Amino acid sequence: QVQLVESGGGLVQAGGSLRLSCAASGRTFRNYAMGWFRQAPGKEREFVAGINWSGGSTYYADSVKGRFTISRDNAKNTVYLQMNSLKPEDTAAYSCAATLGITQNSPRAYEYWGQGTQVTVSS
Repeated sequence: QVQLVESGGGLVQAGGSLRLSCAASGRTFRNYAMGWFRQAPGKEREFVAGINWSGGSTYYADSVKGRFTISRDNAKNTVYLQMNSLKPEDTAAYSCAATLGITQNSPRAYEYWGQGTQVTVSS
């Protein structure tokens, strides 16, 4: 089992940056593909970015491509989401998720979820 705890959210002006972290418990973190998802009020949860177990493959939603970067440090059991050039439409609760399967953009593919961290981008 994996427990995930996100941190790094907050309030930032448009054009600013934030780095989210997701710390995982357990010694088998390197076995999991990881994803970041977000959910704004009144909207469905959407895929933001994903990374395979080694960090060698990354995937992004079109809306964040070129602005966000996902990475992982298996020695620290942590996955990161660097968010640059933030826009008001990026405002949402961001959650990380883990799967023993391959990286996918469907939330249903992920077995474990963190509690989320709020990101608010002011205009």
